[in-house]
Amino acid sequence: MQLDGDDEVKRVCFRCIGNAYLSARVQREGEIAACSYCGGSDDQSFTIDEMADCVALAFEQHYARTPSEPNSMQYAMQNDWESDYSWDREGEPVDDAIADAASVDRAIAMDIREVLADRFGDWDASMAGEETEFDGESMYERKSVGSGRWTREWNEFERSLKTEARFFSRSAMSHLAELFEGMDDLKTRNKTTVLVEAGPGFPIASLYRARSFPRYSDIHGALARPDLHLGPPPASVARAGRMNAHGISVFYGATDPLIALAEVRPPVGCSVAIARFEIAKSVTLLDLTSLSDAMMNGSIFDPTFLDRLQRAEFLRRIGDRITVPVMPDDENLGYLATQAIADFLATIDQPDIDGILFPSVQAKGDARNVVLFHKSSRVRPMDIPAGTKIDVNDGFSTEDGWETDYSVYERTPRVPPAPPNPASSAPWFQQAFDIFDPDPREFTLNVDAQSLEVHVVEAVSYQTEKNRVRRQRFQDSDPPF
Repeated sequence: MQLDGDDEVKRVCFRCIGNAYLSARVQREGEIAACSYCGGSDDQSFTIDEMADCVALAFEQHYARTPSEPNSMQYAMQNDWESDYSWDREGEPVDDAIADAASVDRAIAMDIREVLADRFGDWDASMAGEETEFDGESMYERKSVGSGRWTREWNEFERSLKTEARFFSRSAMSHLAELFEGMDDLKTRNKTTVLVEAGPGFPIASLYRARSFPRYSDIHGALARPDLHLGPPPASVARAGRMNAHGISVFYGATDPLIALAEVRPPVGCSVAIARFEIAKSVTLLDLTSLSDAMMNGSIFDPTFLDRLQRAEFLRRIGDRITVPVMPDDENLGYLATQAIADFLATIDQPDIDGILFPSVQAKGDARNVVLFHKSSRVRPMDIPAGTKIDVNDGFSTEDGWETDYSVYERTPRVPPAPPNPASSAPWFQQAFDIFDPDPREFTLNVDAQSLEVHVVEAVSYQTEKNRVRRQRFQDSDPPF
């Protein structure tokens, strides 16, 4: 566009642009020339055509032109004499939309719109009275960004794990690395981070863990040594779960004991032992609930902003994908994606994540589940003197019958064993083996033996959504072939 009366091209300096990203781009890439709007002569500036390029791409990605006429349903509602519906076109005038998006004066916005109207104008459409993009009477509104390529790539990620490569998939690794990149900088609408701290001094300072025992006598070992029998199982017997593959030992816990009870899905008649585990050191958890409120800040004039918005939109829904209920017969394949995510998050260095905080699929409410990855799930052994005998009683007989009363008695030796002699005469390699700890992990959890409870499942209730089934019979009127 040229100035009226001469051949000089109109220019806009960076000072006349309120949008920080667009102003910085003009300051970085523009030429020093006189501004046609503020009169400045020594600032970097863009031509109106260059400004139109920026606006065109931003509107293509983030705005949609609203319909200029009501649709058929709106027409019907408007013509219904019993209805008080009145159709009004949605959106804001195109000049206002451009001015608000770029934070420029209306005069600048109108000049930009005129350039774009010439570019996108169509003579045939104009003669037919049809509105085209950036027409002077057109109106625009922000459009939903959706999740774009992220949903397609997630579906491909799941398909690849199930049908192609399960353990060494470069495409799966690449997808997860891109999806969870910069997780330590991701914020929610409330300006909180999606990574939360748990442990001493934090709201989540302890977790509850439950284990069911179909045979009544099997529970005695758990009551005697809850650190061994209620903590994470040894790798040799660790079954696959939502966040771990078979043989990978992790710690599943809950912030509420009844949630821990519900998660083990105990059958009627079995006994369930529940204990509280104190988190001994600070751990970092990815909070899927906060992830559902993730926000991405940026400018619509940044060409990469749309993809980042779509990533945030996908991350807001990924918690539902991760926690979707999986039927027992489908667990082998249904858990593959969540297991891969847990493995990936457990092995990255930046950010260093110790586990995942996620809502329970077995119980409703505010209480949540936590999985601590293998590296952060070691339980400190109980301080029991060597030679101690542990007796477990579950009740006693009375005149009225059996009285349930769980109790644990620790009988320590009368003479404590002598401490090991530092100047042992054993060979050096034997001494080295004695002090060698085959598990290099730090202790993360301490079991509270006084918190032990035994729940005997007497009945189970279900929360359901009831749907009636309608059944009808009618005579088939179609002639037989």
